[in-house]
Amino acid sequence: MKVLVTGVAGQLGHDVMNELAKRGYEGIGSDLAPEYAGIMDGSAVTKMPYKPMDITNAAQVNALLSEVKPDVVVHCAAWTAVDLAEDEDKQAKVRAINAGGTENIAKACKELDAKMVYISTDYVFDGQGETPWEPDCRDYKPLNVYGQTKLEGELAVSGLLEKYFIVRIAWVFGLNGKNFIKTMLKLSETHDTLRVVCDQVGTPTYTLDLARLLVDMIETDRYGYYHATNEGGYISWYDFTCEIFRQANKNVNVIPVTTAEYGLSKAARPFNSRLDKKKLVEAGFTPLPDWKDALARYLQELAKQEQN
Repeated sequence: MKVLVTGVAGQLGHDVMNELAKRGYEGIGSDLAPEYAGIMDGSAVTKMPYKPMDITNAAQVNALLSEVKPDVVVHCAAWTAVDLAEDEDKQAKVRAINAGGTENIAKACKELDAKMVYISTDYVFDGQGETPWEPDCRDYKPLNVYGQTKLEGELAVSGLLEKYFIVRIAWVFGLNGKNFIKTMLKLSETHDTLRVVCDQVGTPTYTLDLARLLVDMIETDRYGYYHATNEGGYISWYDFTCEIFRQANKNVNVIPVTTAEYGLSKAARPFNSRLDKKKLVEAGFTPLPDWKDALARYLQELAKQEQN
């Protein structure tokens, strides 16, 4: 099986490439930079073929996919800077990447009869209530530009293709890039006390675990919408922060505050990021491990990375 992975310099794309290599599949990485720009950790991703591609350029997408002829495209590339997406001068670019770029990939996949995996987000919903969102729910009410453009990407994929997996995730962390855990650990070096919101609830997603699930998926034809985060129940950002510092042995006083008390960010954030994942089990897929276990393994990997 030949798999093209977009956004390979990001957290998830990096781990998907390594998971493909573990299973002996042919992986081709792609991103915007002329050469691979992710962490050079000696893992398989740095040794596998890399092809630069601007997903907003339809001709470039068609040319590269026609050349590579993948059986599957795992589309991880996206604009993910949620607050910056609200700037009027950025919105056209955000839409070109998250909606237009995804449509370009989907059209090329249709031409090649290739499977497509599209990584989406809980931000396609309005984040209200306390009931976990089900993967086949169509009650879309994005709160911000990022969520709206990711939804437009979803609709392009489902409208053009039959052989697709749309996988919504939340609160992502991985080795290759910035994330909440790295930010908290960095802040712990200079702060004795931190204020963290306690009324936004969801579950973290470790890209290493998610990559395994995505490769499990593309080995099948169980297409459709799925939700995938780590197991272990629903928590707040405050709960997550407390556990990060507990496992990392950081003596930081964490104060719970409401979103209103914390202060409004440029982009509205969902209060309810609970994602219902039972469809994974119903389809025969193995759920991701408990988030506390994922955090422990991640902190170990971070420590190894620092030593190297």
